[in-house]
Amino acid sequence: MFPLPQKECREPATCLGSASTQDMGRYCQGDVEGECSRRAELKLPELCGVGDPIAMFSSASSCLSSRGRVIKWFWDSAEENYWTYHRDEYDEDKNPNGVVNLGISENKLCFDLLSRRLTQSDMLRVEPPLLQYPDWRGHLFGVRVLQPEDDRSCLFLSPEAFLIPTPYYGAITQHVYLYGNVRLAYVYLDSEVTGQDTRPFQLTVEKLETALQGARSEGVKVKGLILINPQNPLGDIYSPGELQEFLGFAKRHSLHVIVDEIYMLSVFQESLEFRSVLSLERLPDPQRTHVLWGMSKDFGMSGLHVGTLYTENQDVATAVASLCHYHGLSGLVQYQVAQLLWDRDWINRVYLPENLARLKAAHTYVSEELRALGVPFLSRGAGFFIWVDLRKYLRKATFEEEMLLWRRFLDNKVLLVFGKFFECKEPGWFRVVFSDRPHRLRLGEQPPVPQPQVTEEAPPWQAREPRTRAD
Repeated sequence: MFPLPQKECREPATCLGSASTQDMGRYCQGDVEGECSRRAELKLPELCGVGDPIAMFSSASSCLSSRGRVIKWFWDSAEENYWTYHRDEYDEDKNPNGVVNLGISENKLCFDLLSRRLTQSDMLRVEPPLLQYPDWRGHLFGVRVLQPEDDRSCLFLSPEAFLIPTPYYGAITQHVYLYGNVRLAYVYLDSEVTGQDTRPFQLTVEKLETALQGARSEGVKVKGLILINPQNPLGDIYSPGELQEFLGFAKRHSLHVIVDEIYMLSVFQESLEFRSVLSLERLPDPQRTHVLWGMSKDFGMSGLHVGTLYTENQDVATAVASLCHYHGLSGLVQYQVAQLLWDRDWINRVYLPENLARLKAAHTYVSEELRALGVPFLSRGAGFFIWVDLRKYLRKATFEEEMLLWRRFLDNKVLLVFGKFFECKEPGWFRVVFSDRPHRLRLGEQPPVPQPQVTEEAPPWQAREPRTRAD
């Protein structure tokens, strides 16, 4: 799928713990016999830890306050790689030798469907209220459905913290720290299937309890729990039973629960069932349960920054609304999105079936390529990404080696996201995004070279040209 270095790990590969044969088919060796690549030298990670985003902070500027220096440090450390890609972004016509993006989680498969719907006559409406200051909670179009992108920090005060299972979507660190100086208490999950676990990186109430007590022993006041469902970067879906257990744990400890369901409509495997936390028969603590969703992922509109918050807690809703003053969406955008969401017939008959079919086809193609390369990965059926195990390509099991491997991919014009960004405790895991147009996925197989203009008439999962691949 992408240019791999020569295998440099000389230790014998071993399978993940005591995982069953059925589970090992899902934790994919990519169905490659004997390729579990569990490194014997790797120690089991700690079960808990409290993140300190600026533990290695070293930035000096006479022009910035201490808070400004922290913000600059986040930019220098986290955003530099993003802009490195954007300065050399692949383009079929303007930059055919640029970087192919298999790292940033965006759905680029259905622009044709969206562009046709968004350019229809009913999508444009201009009247005075849409051009003026609105209710900061969003315009009222029959039902209030629109909010600016979420803010997770209004429930907490420094030095308070959220519990969050790792690996997790790394940008949450910036979201909660830059706004509210809130820390994250990590619930470390492991790829090895042990004890009562049935799958790699499995979250359990026992692990939540251990992390909570560990954070409290360090003097950290834990006030909430963040859950991402479907999970990013794993692609796991929590069952209704698991959700009830996690919510019950939170109620026992008087914790708020923020459930991010941003990928709820991107479950493309027919055998999987996603259940929103709001569909549960009874919430253990409705006043402390809050749900986030947005248009960025399921509808491929990450550039609009349209998100929603559902909460039954009026105090929380008021607190969030006060922040919307700084994140307000234009009335014109709110109207278009509301029109789109009201068109249930188009969503259910046109967009969702086609979007899920394209996601499944792209996932199948990338999975088959990984299997052909002998690369282990987690096989899931939700989201835009595959959690890939490249530990056997590290000379040593360190995050420094992980960064060197990531740099080698980027030097070969392929952008991935390394595991440390997600606070994975095991060096060598990477997230590969597959929700892109067919010919771009094909280009990820090898460094781009000058070639005639590529068309999308023959998707790689339908007709694939012969190629050579690295070991």
